[in-house]
Amino acid sequence: MGSEKITEDITTTTPAKDAPALVKKIGRTTYIVRVHFSKTSRETMSDKIKRMLKNEIRQM
Repeated sequence: MGSEKITEDITTTTPAKDAPALVKKIGRTTYIVRVHFSKTSRETMSDKIKRMLKNEIRQM
């Protein structure tokens, strides 16, 4: 992993019906990550991050 070149994140927009994409190139592999948010969710992003961190700590 030490010899792989990581390029900067590039945020692009796609047609309105699709979510924005984060494009990341690591070595010869290009990763495209699309993000979407539920309109019916009751959990904020902050709540979700806190929950994920608590779960991660429990696994240690």
